[in-house]
Amino acid sequence: MNDPLVNDPLVTDTLEFGVPGVPMEPGDHICALYVSQAERDQIMLPFLRAGLEAGHKCFCVVDSSPTSQVLEDLGDDIDAKSALAQRQLELFTAAETYLRTRPFTTGGILDFWKETLSVAAAEGDYPFWRLTGEMPWALHDLPDEREEFFRYEAELNRFAPQYPQAIVCLYDLGHFGGGILLDLLRTHPKLVVSGQLLENPYYLPPDQYLS
Repeated sequence: MNDPLVNDPLVTDTLEFGVPGVPMEPGDHICALYVSQAERDQIMLPFLRAGLEAGHKCFCVVDSSPTSQVLEDLGDDIDAKSALAQRQLELFTAAETYLRTRPFTTGGILDFWKETLSVAAAEGDYPFWRLTGEMPWALHDLPDEREEFFRYEAELNRFAPQYPQAIVCLYDLGHFGGGILLDLLRTHPKLVVSGQLLENPYYLPPDQYLS
């Protein structure tokens, strides 16, 4: 039997992101930029709905709203409560993931995801996994931890292709401002801006960024 934690070479088709006209590929690490929670939901909720409808395993980390609100906002078109009960959908807060140990460390959060994905692989036969999460607001005024968070973002470019998954990072520029924009651009190969998927010409491979 193939190791379920190794990216399946057969999972190569372009996938539906959920936003019309936005394609997605296995191993993608995408940055979604927006300026309000309403705009966040126009990206995050379709991404999750498309995954649940396709039978994918979905993980979502939110910081600017309670997980109960995300569950409610997913709506009646899909049985989100059933997906949550069956663990096809897992909702986390930043405190349960990024901020569960302080100070924030790249190794700590990557260990969390590796353990979480190992459990997911053991619990269900999912062809693909979707991960999405907001940058935690608590790091806004903490330069050292914020810098470490972007080291983590750089490492995700090595982590994402190892598994049958796509990762979408959510950034509210209305909250964080443009001061983090350069690091965002350097650590994400692709961007979703105003409903469009863009190849990022400013992206730096992990070794180059971390040096």
